[in-house]
Amino acid sequence: MFTGIIEEIGVVDGIDDRGDSIALTVSGPTAASDARHGDSISVSGVCLTVVEHSPTTFTAFVMRQTLAMSAHGALRVGDHVNLERAARVGDRLGGHIVQGHIDGTARIVEIENGAEWRRVRLTLDPALAPLVVDKGSIALDGVSLTVSAVAPESADPETAWFEVNLIPETLAATTFGERRVGDLVNVETDVLARHVARMLRLEAR
Repeated sequence: MFTGIIEEIGVVDGIDDRGDSIALTVSGPTAASDARHGDSISVSGVCLTVVEHSPTTFTAFVMRQTLAMSAHGALRVGDHVNLERAARVGDRLGGHIVQGHIDGTARIVEIENGAEWRRVRLTLDPALAPLVVDKGSIALDGVSLTVSAVAPESADPETAWFEVNLIPETLAATTFGERRVGDLVNVETDVLARHVARMLRLEAR
């Protein structure tokens, strides 16, 4: 489990194609400092398992299914990624409960810069729309954020959107400081919303 509070920005050091997966090597001194074989590390919102590590890098396998449904399929050597180690029992929950099991992706369609903040509008997959609510929690590229606005329910589902507002600390401490219109980000909706949605579906049968 993660909290969505990013510990550092890592750099993709290597991508080794293994056929049905890739071996992704990431440079991240903080994340790698106490890494052990089998540990979980969130890499831009995707929970990956450490298979090799050094004092400053770690390697994890990323399956083709994950590459297909996430923004990781477009990763290149030199790209920046958000890193967070798994939460310890007793840690403060500064963000929200993040599993590292993403629901899909969203594309940035609009960015507005304020004096000390940035408003970002993203596409909203119709299948995820019931799980995204104004003032609710969402994880984008592993970052715990609060939804600041959503498209009205009367909007065309194919052009639905949601927005988040980013403070200077988020822009400085995560890859969102370098995100641009057209970029794809990983999306994980609130696990509590997913459970409630499933219960309602089962009750409606």
